[in-house]
Amino acid sequence: MAPRDALQWVSTFLDAQAAELGASRNTLLAYGRDLKDFVSWMEREEVNIASATREDIEDYLIYCDAQGLAKSTRARRLSAVKQIYRFAFEENWRTDNPAIQIRGPGRTKALPKTLEVIEVDRLLDAARQTGRNPSEKLRNTCLMELLYATGMRVTELVSLPASAARGDPRMLLIRGKGNKERMVPLSPPARQALAAWLEERDRLEEERTPAGQTASSFLFPSRGKTGHLTRHWFYQLIKDLAVTGGLNPAKVTPHTLRHAFATHLLANGADLRAIQTLLGHSDISTTEIYTHVLDARLSELVLQHHPLAQDESEPEP
Repeated sequence: MAPRDALQWVSTFLDAQAAELGASRNTLLAYGRDLKDFVSWMEREEVNIASATREDIEDYLIYCDAQGLAKSTRARRLSAVKQIYRFAFEENWRTDNPAIQIRGPGRTKALPKTLEVIEVDRLLDAARQTGRNPSEKLRNTCLMELLYATGMRVTELVSLPASAARGDPRMLLIRGKGNKERMVPLSPPARQALAAWLEERDRLEEERTPAGQTASSFLFPSRGKTGHLTRHWFYQLIKDLAVTGGLNPAKVTPHTLRHAFATHLLANGADLRAIQTLLGHSDISTTEIYTHVLDARLSELVLQHHPLAQDESEPEP
């Protein structure tokens, strides 16, 4: 039997995504925000989610467009609506799927921003200098070395269990989207930084943990409700490191390091399938974007430095 109101539809749908598909917290939050907007619009327009038609959903998309939302945002909202109606059809809440034939606005595909090797080196040097005490410097160095060495998503990084770092591992086990696990090799600098921080982390945990209580299970523990450092905290850290390293903070984010990891591997001859595995991409078409990044960078280098690419109107010296 179908839930009585739209919010119960959304709640049941999100619970199923979490339980059956192992959707991450961030994915669930994104679905929730988009579907909340859809439900709010339906309430204002007096549209019932159980009887909404294709025309109703198209009207909602027109409303989103009129709000000046980007193509990517409108495409994401339509995707959320499609998902909940597909779920409703599969659960026999509805005998049809009114969203199945609606085409989205498409997405403007922009090449991901990346960094040069020398810029990454500056960030790593900045991490070694940044911190209120030696412990924080070791932690920040470990965070940055692991991020660049593995191409992890920032959520994967900050929530790493301490058990993954025990025994001076050559490979790091990472739990990614949908609880899928993958093994990523560690570079010697990353292993060294990891070993140094783990030793210091264990010492700090022993000092901070009251007798009889269990120490944190996370590699990067925090006293916040998650028990580990947050994505927002790390986002601010990397902006500070960019400033310290003399880089424009606007072009440096945690995901920029993930892009740098992939493009630098590709530039040095790594196989695209191997990079797909290391990044945890389910579809190789997602990984292929880095070939375009590399092509664009090579074209830029040729145009800037090849003598035949110079403006013919310039006088000869």
